[in-house]
Amino acid sequence: MQLFFRQAGQQASRPIVWLIGFFAFLNVYSMQAVLPMVMQDFHASPVQAGLTVGATVLAVALVSPFMGMLSDAFGRKVIICASLFALTVPTALIPVAGSLNALIFLRFLQGLAVPGIVVVLIAYLSEEFHSGGVARMTATYVGGTVMGGFCGRFITGHAGHLLGWRGAFVTLALLNLFGALLVLWLLPPSRYFVANRNIRAGFGTLWRHLHHKRLMAACAVGFCVLFSLVGTFTYVNLHLASSPFNLSSAGLANVFSVYLVGVLATPLAGPYVVRFGFLRSLLGALALSAAGLSLTLLPSLTAVIIGLTVCSTGVFICQSATLSAIAQNVSEGRSLATGIYYMSYYAGGAAGSLLAGMAYEGWGWGGSVLSIALMQALAAVIAAVAWRQPAQSGG
Repeated sequence: MQLFFRQAGQQASRPIVWLIGFFAFLNVYSMQAVLPMVMQDFHASPVQAGLTVGATVLAVALVSPFMGMLSDAFGRKVIICASLFALTVPTALIPVAGSLNALIFLRFLQGLAVPGIVVVLIAYLSEEFHSGGVARMTATYVGGTVMGGFCGRFITGHAGHLLGWRGAFVTLALLNLFGALLVLWLLPPSRYFVANRNIRAGFGTLWRHLHHKRLMAACAVGFCVLFSLVGTFTYVNLHLASSPFNLSSAGLANVFSVYLVGVLATPLAGPYVVRFGFLRSLLGALALSAAGLSLTLLPSLTAVIIGLTVCSTGVFICQSATLSAIAQNVSEGRSLATGIYYMSYYAGGAAGSLLAGMAYEGWGWGGSVLSIALMQALAAVIAAVAWRQPAQSGG
C-alpha cells in the first residue's frame, strides 16, 4: 500500500517537474533562432553574435555551485520560485537593449537566474524520489527542458519573423511571468529536505565532491555534451541562413522542430538507462549523436534536418544518463554536487559558443562539425575510463 501511494505521488508530480524544466529552458537558447537578425541589426561577426548565447550559459556555469550551497541552506521550493520570477526581469529589458554589449549583459543576467531552477530541482528530485523513480523523474525533467528549448527557439523565430527579434522577447517575458506564477502554485513543498547552514561543513562537502572520481567524470562529460549542443544549434543557423539553403528566421524556427523527437525519446529512455546502465547508455547515445552530426555535412536540407534530429536526440539521452548517474552515486550535498556538474556543463556550452564559432569563421560549418565531433569523442573516452570500474566509497 505504501508503494502504491509513493507511485501515485510520483505520477502526480511529473507534470509540474516537466513544466519547471520547460520554463527554465524557454530562454536559454532562444536567441539562436534570431541570430542572423541580431548580426544584421548590430553589424556583428558570427563569434560576436554567438556571445549572446554564450553569455547566458557562462552565467549559469559561474553561479551553479553557489546556488547549490544556497539551496542546501534555505530550501528547494523558495529558491526555484524566486529564480523563476528573477528570470522575468532581464527578459523584459532585452527588447530595449541599445547595443550588442547591452544585449550580451542582459543575456548574462538571464543566465544568473537559471541555476536556481535547474540545480535545485535535481536536488529536489534526488530527495523526494527513490530508486528507479529518480531516473524516471529526471527523464521527465529533461523532456521538459527539451520542449522548453524547442519552444524558446520556435516562438522567438516565428515572433521575430512577425514582430522583429525585440518583439519576440516581449512574448518570452510574458510567458516567464506566467510560468513563475504556475510553479509557485503547483510545486509541492519538500518533504525530506534537511537544511545545512554550516558554511564550513559546506566547504568540506565541496572538497569531498572535488575528489569524487565519478562525479568529476560526469562533470567532464557534461562539459563535452553541452559543447556539442550549443556549438551545433548556434552555428547551424548561420549555415542554413546562407546559400544554398537561405532560410528565414521562421524557417530556422521550424528546423528546431527536431527537438520534438527528443521530447518523446528522452522520457522513454529513462527505463533503458536503468536497465543497461549509465555507461552503455551514454556511449550508445554519443555514437548516435556523432552519426547524426555527420549527416549535416551533406548539401541537402532534408539530410541536415535528419542529422540534427539524430544528433540532438543522442545529446538529450546523454544528459539524462549523466544526471541519473549523479543522483545514484552522490549521497550527500546533492544540490552542491549538481551545482558543480552544471558549472562544468554550462562552461562547456560557453566554450562551444566560442570555439565552434571560431571554427565556423575559419573553415565554415565543416570546421564546427569537426570541433564538436572531437569533443564527443573526448566524452566517450572519459566515461569509458571513469565509469567502467565498480563504484567505491568516496568516489
